[in-house]
Amino acid sequence: MIPWLGPEPVFPPVTQALGHPNGLLAAGGDLSPRRILCAYSEGIFPWFSEGEPILWWSPAPRMVLYPEELKVSRSLAKTLRNLDYEIRVDSAFDEVMRACAEPRAGQDGTWIVPEMVAAYCRLHQLGYAHSFETWIGGELVGGLYGVAIGRMFYGESMFSRRADASKLAFVHMVRHLAGQGVGMIDCQMHTAHLASLGARLVPRDVFLATLKERVGQSQPDRMWEYHYRHEPS
Repeated sequence: MIPWLGPEPVFPPVTQALGHPNGLLAAGGDLSPRRILCAYSEGIFPWFSEGEPILWWSPAPRMVLYPEELKVSRSLAKTLRNLDYEIRVDSAFDEVMRACAEPRAGQDGTWIVPEMVAAYCRLHQLGYAHSFETWIGGELVGGLYGVAIGRMFYGESMFSRRADASKLAFVHMVRHLAGQGVGMIDCQMHTAHLASLGARLVPRDVFLATLKERVGQSQPDRMWEYHYRHEPS
């Protein structure tokens, strides 16, 4: 059994999360900005499907990316050099979320339900959720979004409408955040795609120690003012 959350944004210790399914910690509550920010600050995130109650997770081990361990394949490096593209930040957050919510091939539905879209768009309005976007020919073709608290970034989801479009946004995000003093990016759970980009699993205590250090650090001025235009020579 897992606890049902009350009206206050208080969570059980993450050490009480289940092993099967990995990381399930609690259910219920709401998706208010206060509760979501409290959750992320403790290494917890919401993840549920249509028709389910809100479920809160804190898996162990945790998938993270240290910016200095970013892997760029030869083919991706070639795309970065040769493609005419543009990277923007926060110019179309709502559109990025809706694109990430679209069902993928082989999937029956999505965990980015309308309540999640509304909640994270509200976080964006408050300055806590951000999108990195790939544009080609004036069209949004890929991107990702996540939550930032202090100098900690929590990646949530990405999408592509063109080959490597989300990877372009991802690489620019990692390099930009590294320059802003973000030393760890939370990727939540293991996927082969994230592993191919350099993310790896770390023990819960390692993740939480870094998290505690990073969330209390102030963000640099103009941290989210980023724009890059690449025109191949």
